Amino acid sequence: DQASLPLDGHYHYTATGDGVTAYVIDTGIRLSHHEFGGRAVSGFDAVDGGEAGDCNGHGTHVAGTIGGSTYGVAKRVRLVAVRVLDCSGQGSTAAVIAGIEWVATNHRPGEPAVANLSLGGTTSTALDAAVRKAIADGVSFAVAAGNGDTRGNGVDACHSSPARVADAMTVGATDSDDHRASFSNVGRCVDWFAPGVDITSAWNTGDAATKVLSGTSMATPHTTGVAALYLETHAAATPVEVRDALHAMAVQGVVQNARSTNADLLHTEM
Repeated sequence: DQASLPLDGHYHYTATGDGVTAYVIDTGIRLSHHEFGGRAVSGFDAVDGGEAGDCNGHGTHVAGTIGGSTYGVAKRVRLVAVRVLDCSGQGSTAAVIAGIEWVATNHRPGEPAVANLSLGGTTSTALDAAVRKAIADGVSFAVAAGNGDTRGNGVDACHSSPARVADAMTVGATDSDDHRASFSNVGRCVDWFAPGVDITSAWNTGDAATKVLSGTSMATPHTTGVAALYLETHAAATPVEVRDALHAMAVQGVVQNARSTNADLLHTEM
């Protein structure tokens, strides 16, 4: 919640995301984890049709950053697990689209909601269209910019889906010194950056388990959490209004070596 370095190590907030739904489209969530206090529920499983639990960990980590009681941005948001990736973290484009379509169907008109997509791949017009339709239905989407090429070097986010969807909030990653993480994708499709290096959050191996991970997958849920905070007090805001509000709150031009049209850092004033 601080606009500039050095940080004091404390998170000051008044909003909590209460009354807002966050859809976590990922590997599932360990629903019983203490970080969630009963606020995480199973929504849809495109992998095997069961409960959207987490046998990988990635989705639980993402959910913990969005809404965990210790590590979360929006500490009272309702978390809905939408499982589209398997135990190895892999999944088909069809499964991801099915998850997105379920979100659009499940979302009630007028309900404040945001979805997190900490995933991506090669360009897919069908995937992009599914995201745009869900956004048109009133669900804000935060999506990962991507983690670079096979050598770990950031590449143009406009060459991957769903990062290239203009209506979504595409998020790159920074380190603790406000440098762009070396792996973070770049370019005009990146809307802003958020912390994505050495992020501690919940893990799937136990109800108190944690793990430290890095990636644009870790940066994206920070944006989802801030969107939930905004929607708590602006429940009627459209996805465009949410995106514009978060962009206005971002600290402008502070990300070093951004290699992007926007060198802005996510910031919450709530």
